[in-house]
Amino acid sequence: MNLSSELKIRTPEGVMFSYRLAGPITRSLAWGIDFVILAMLTIGLQVAIGMLHLITGDFGDAIGVLLYFGLTFGYGILLEWLWRGQTVGKRILHLRVLDATGLRLQFHQVLLRNLLRAVDILPAFYMVGGLTALLNRRAQRLGDLAAGTVVVHSPTYAEPNLEQLLAGKFNSLRSSPHLAARLRQRVSPDEARLALTALLRREAYDADARIALFAELAAHFKELVAFPAEDVDSLPDEQYVRNVVDILFRTKAEPAAPRAEAERDAALV
Repeated sequence: MNLSSELKIRTPEGVMFSYRLAGPITRSLAWGIDFVILAMLTIGLQVAIGMLHLITGDFGDAIGVLLYFGLTFGYGILLEWLWRGQTVGKRILHLRVLDATGLRLQFHQVLLRNLLRAVDILPAFYMVGGLTALLNRRAQRLGDLAAGTVVVHSPTYAEPNLEQLLAGKFNSLRSSPHLAARLRQRVSPDEARLALTALLRREAYDADARIALFAELAAHFKELVAFPAEDVDSLPDEQYVRNVVDILFRTKAEPAAPRAEAERDAALV
């Protein structure tokens, strides 16, 4: 298998995403970091169980077994759900769990892939899971195959000069702050980065490709959150995407401009 292979996903809105798949070696290193953290937590748990045993006897041992089971499986489930597909090890190595079809990662997927670690780890050191990952083109272990997930590289990027890119434009989407907050919640980091990259490279596209690209992006974001018609109907697709990026990457809004001035800016895009 080519460890540097890519996963390409086209959403129903026609937006294409490309991810570099994480190979077994990188995933093993991330698991090693998580294993060390779990080992330290387990030592602390054993101390607590010992103290509980002195107080409650065998009942304390039973509680200890339940706590150990919860720690072993709950670590990955809790962190991957709260951190959108990342544990401490994955975060350090810039890896992330994604739905294999490009949809939003669901809790039942996180739960299933982590519960099946009990099978992937057999007979020792993730031999079953490692061999499975080596033998399929998406580097998926059994838990990933059952849950419909993949693990990809999620690199960090240097932030561009957003003030230069976005300043001076009235953003009608900010007139609905509750919807803007919902948009920030629903857009994934990769979707946000794609929209920002499209704006940064807008001059490099020919006219037809540029129109098609921003039409697809605008349609995708409109599907995620529906803003009032009076705030979006007069916006060209590129300006709509610019407004979305402004909400996603800038915490402070520009002073509101009169609507006539906003419409004039939109017409000039």
